[in-house]
Amino acid sequence: MQLQQLRYFVAVAETRHFTRAADLVHVAQPSLSQQIRALEKELGAELFHRARGNIALTDAGEALLPLARRILADTESARLAVQETVRLRRGRVRLGAPPSLCTSLVPDVLRVFRDHYPEVTLLVREGGSRDLVKALADGELDLALIITPQAGGDAPALAVTELLHEELVLVSAAPHPRRRVRVAELRERPLVMFREGYDVREATIAACRAAGFEPTFAVEGGEMDAVLGFVRAGLGPAVVPGMVAARSGLAVTPFAGPGLGRTISVAHGAELPPTRAAAELRATLLTHLRAAARGGALPPGTRLLLARED
Repeated sequence: MQLQQLRYFVAVAETRHFTRAADLVHVAQPSLSQQIRALEKELGAELFHRARGNIALTDAGEALLPLARRILADTESARLAVQETVRLRRGRVRLGAPPSLCTSLVPDVLRVFRDHYPEVTLLVREGGSRDLVKALADGELDLALIITPQAGGDAPALAVTELLHEELVLVSAAPHPRRRVRVAELRERPLVMFREGYDVREATIAACRAAGFEPTFAVEGGEMDAVLGFVRAGLGPAVVPGMVAARSGLAVTPFAGPGLGRTISVAHGAELPPTRAAAELRATLLTHLRAAARGGALPPGTRLLLARED
């Protein structure tokens, strides 16, 4: 049974005339009649009483007509749903990002995207970079802002584009006595530390070990807001991304020498191309960052790694 046959059948049932039905569906009358006969043969029953000048539905035709109309209506609904998705009148994007970016970069990008595509549903997941990479590999996210390269383990196949380099800085409840601090000075200062899975935790520990010591923690295991709250309470300093530090209200001290930093990238699964909506969100992100770089409006402590547009 073919959709075309059902369409021809409904046309004859509504016009009660084979020639007028053929004109309605823009097909030659012999072809329409042939398709109706093929449908009757497949169903094993006549659908029309054919008398000269009088076409009427048989009992089988009466039973088929509402079902055929429903099938054709569902087919049209499916076609329109796909077209609306392609044109981004509908759709969904599942975006992952570290908490530091969810409070800085992500809101501005999503606002621009939603202005252009108001019917697309946006789902955001906050998490550490390693957790987001796993979610991408498991198909639970369409796009993610991650920190590259990933430390430890075998990274899944991802398509990655580097976006920004961001400084990591020291925040504390009281200003540091000097304008810059060396990593080695953290040896005697117990830190407020993020939970496992945060790339900032891994970067801080790696920098301390490279300086010849194992860091100690005043308190550990927090998410971003908790870490900043512990610092405000005077429990100790913390190493945080520059974008977060600029909005924290805490005393900020950059690191001396080459300093600490991280690379922010956007990624999606390498095996399947992103959906149309996800591809448009990615393009919106890149355009936003390039425009911000040209206007000197990149987030504090960052520099663009993307090639600038001419």
